[in-house]
Amino acid sequence: MKLGFKKLLLSGAVLGLAAVTLAGCGSLTGDSKKASNDKSKDGSDTLLMYRVGDKPTNYDEIMEVVNKRMKEEIGVELNMQFIGWGDYEKKMSVITSSGENYDIAFANNYVNTAQKGAYKDITELAPKYAKETYENLDPTYIEGNKVNGKLYSIPVNANVFAQRVITFDKELVDKYKMDITKVKTLDDLAPLLKTIKENEQNVVPFAAGKDIRMGNFDYVYDVNVPLGIDLDGDEKTIVNPYETSDRMKNELKAMHNLYSQKFIPQDAATSDEIYRLDDKTWFARVETQGPFDYGDTILTRAAGRELVSVPLTDPLKDNGQMFVANWVISNTSKNAEKALEAINLINTDKDILTTMVFGLEGEAWEKVGDDKMKILDGYDASKKVIGGAWMSGDNKTLYTDEAITDDMIKERDEKIAAAKTSPLLGFNFNGDSVKTEVTNITNVTAQYRSGLSTGTLDPEKAIPEFNAKLKEAGLEKVQQEMQKQFDEFNSKKK
Repeated sequence: MKLGFKKLLLSGAVLGLAAVTLAGCGSLTGDSKKASNDKSKDGSDTLLMYRVGDKPTNYDEIMEVVNKRMKEEIGVELNMQFIGWGDYEKKMSVITSSGENYDIAFANNYVNTAQKGAYKDITELAPKYAKETYENLDPTYIEGNKVNGKLYSIPVNANVFAQRVITFDKELVDKYKMDITKVKTLDDLAPLLKTIKENEQNVVPFAAGKDIRMGNFDYVYDVNVPLGIDLDGDEKTIVNPYETSDRMKNELKAMHNLYSQKFIPQDAATSDEIYRLDDKTWFARVETQGPFDYGDTILTRAAGRELVSVPLTDPLKDNGQMFVANWVISNTSKNAEKALEAINLINTDKDILTTMVFGLEGEAWEKVGDDKMKILDGYDASKKVIGGAWMSGDNKTLYTDEAITDDMIKERDEKIAAAKTSPLLGFNFNGDSVKTEVTNITNVTAQYRSGLSTGTLDPEKAIPEFNAKLKEAGLEKVQQEMQKQFDEFNSKKK
């Protein structure tokens, strides 16, 4: 699940760094009692880990459980240090560029950092020292995380595919007897949103934010460099969707129509307003769901009220999903094998992983039978967990919420098997020769993308202007270089 605009359940947490002094890293929080990579008093190793997010308020209690198990099973303890979401990219860049000695980290700019040699090549090590985790991964994760044929990360086995959906407040759907099964496109939304606007004065009909994505498109870089594969078109040709994709153009027109009728907040393109899932301030929104969201189950739990969704796109395994959450070993680590064993234990031990994701057993959750659990009133995703399931470890290892039935698990696995794989999966573009053009393109895109995606700008006028400026910025040069490398990538496929 990717919650719109800001993740409601990103209960922070970064497998962190030891209590060392680093330039620009004064906000690190974690276990100040353990020195970086030092031996503990009884001789066992302490592994230094960086994790993005906020240190949980009950950190000591959680780590007592985690480290007791770690010590018993593999003879090491974890020293977690936490770096906030807003600081993580900058501070991890300082840490890696300075050659600081650490063991494990939540990957930052995975492909680029791996290409720079900051991460340990674990192509041969992972199958040996993280054997169970490696074997349990969907093969797509392994292929998608290879950089120049080498594996540098242990990805979190979670939402291996993504599907864009429109999510509704079921209470309002029922109140006005709406049939959302008829909603197949954004154009189909208008009558429903009109009803809400006329009858629910304190509810935003369509909570579209500036980061909303349009089209059915997989980007080589990201949405800020509009080049990639049109999943409704030729899957071997790199194109600009604002120029060639009829679906993109139609969705942008539909968004402008909704915006013009004031179904969308009029400051959507610039506002940092967060429409939380658990606030009854909105009726519909675009969400991204994956197999471990079990349809609307996880969204509903996060919202504290029933939500229902209809699909806009088919499930897709793409690079974006591959890089959501990767755990890497520093090339400076002197404990690479033990670090992989620790990652493996987190991914395979139900009690460790569930404690990290949900908090203390007996306070936040309790076991129901051998494999399931019940969430208790003490569960607090914002303060009392190490991190969300999506970023912590193999989601199949967690004790399953008692609300998840065997039929739902079977459907999950069937959807994973049936999901389409993006043609770009595993393609890592080397942009060294077009750095200036990429920067220029990013700057141009910043002027138009949010305005177009939220419907604020009229696509009939804005798209031609946008494309002209992209051309001036060097889009064609980047496109040609991408196509050349993509053709080479395809020629090497078995």
